[in-house]
Amino acid sequence: MDQFLQHIVNAQILGGTYALLGVGLTLIFGIMRVVNFTHGELYTFGAYMLFMLVMMLGVNFFVGIGLAIVLGVILGALIEITLLRPIRGADIDTTMLVMIGAWIAMQNLEQLTWSGIAKSVTAPFPVDPLVVGGVSVGWDRIFVFFTAIVLIVGAHALIHRTRLGKAMRATFQDRETAALMGVKINRIYTATFALGSGLAAAAGALLAPVFVVYPTMGNMAALKSFAIVILGGLGNFWGAALGGFILAYVEEFGAGYLSSGYRDAMGFVLIIVILIFRPTGIFAQKERIG
Repeated sequence: MDQFLQHIVNAQILGGTYALLGVGLTLIFGIMRVVNFTHGELYTFGAYMLFMLVMMLGVNFFVGIGLAIVLGVILGALIEITLLRPIRGADIDTTMLVMIGAWIAMQNLEQLTWSGIAKSVTAPFPVDPLVVGGVSVGWDRIFVFFTAIVLIVGAHALIHRTRLGKAMRATFQDRETAALMGVKINRIYTATFALGSGLAAAAGALLAPVFVVYPTMGNMAALKSFAIVILGGLGNFWGAALGGFILAYVEEFGAGYLSSGYRDAMGFVLIIVILIFRPTGIFAQKERIG
């Protein structure tokens, strides 16, 4: 029973960051119809920014988390303005090639800047884990989980409770009509890509102290992000969040009771099954962000 509960706790904590990645990607695809291949590199960017701020510049850890997210938002806005805006209206093949090129360029730049040696980030949490009965969990992982939940709820509130969010949802539902009603479509696209990028950077920054930071860490994160979005249904905010937790549970229990060597494969087997029986995703609904 203790082992079972431990797997549940591990899956919950991992699911928080998976949900964060999935929500960021589904926002970009849902509103902009852009397959964002740089999502994994923005995740890596957030991790490296926290390393630079905390370990190299001596910034307070919690301030560093906030700054890493802000820098991710800024980078996302720059990517949208410089790469996506000039090809607005181009066919999907052109957009995909541009984003793949950006992904490769960003990863090579990270390799050049930081080398291939893995970096670690020290977090100001007690070394001894929290132990309840037979279940133990590190304080850093508890922080990751609750911060991820706060960011997800905050992103949802921004979309549903603010004027910017209303414009985002209007653009998602009918871009032409939204433009006729005075919505600045280019600004909405930039804000959307920046928000999704900030969430990806947040996931990287939160997990940097838990794991190590290296240039190709975003590859698997990107693949899992796409898997989560497929699970949840394209453009479905809460579907992406729940998809992140479902993927985490499948991986955790698959690794715990079958084989840890197939941990990453478990989630993708689930995706294949979902695509066969429900191609639009488990939580597919009418086209809307919500």
